[in-house]
Amino acid sequence: MENSFYPEMIEHLPDANIPFAGVQGKLFQSEKHQIVFFEIEPIGEIAEHTHGAQWGVVFSGDMDLTIDGKTNTYRDADRYFIPAGIPHSANFKKKTFLMDFFEDKDRYSAKK
Repeated sequence: MENSFYPEMIEHLPDANIPFAGVQGKLFQSEKHQIVFFEIEPIGEIAEHTHGAQWGVVFSGDMDLTIDGKTNTYRDADRYFIPAGIPHSANFKKKTFLMDFFEDKDRYSAKK
């Protein structure tokens, strides 16, 4: 990431291999789960998808998050939880920094 929003110890984590243009992430990997520290440009919508459970918090910016057909806007310090297998999508209208804890240990891989 080309900014100083996150502290150096996070900036030194491996880059996550994320398939969305305008989305960067730093990957913290454990044996059973992973955490990604995201930097997301105002890219618009990320299409509906499903995976294992996901818990997150918005540090700066905002996103419209639709979980199982219900949309809410999440801003600074707001937390959210997406149960496993529940359809969800997101819309980013301005630069946003957030962290997601993924139940899936292989949601994203590290860039090589």
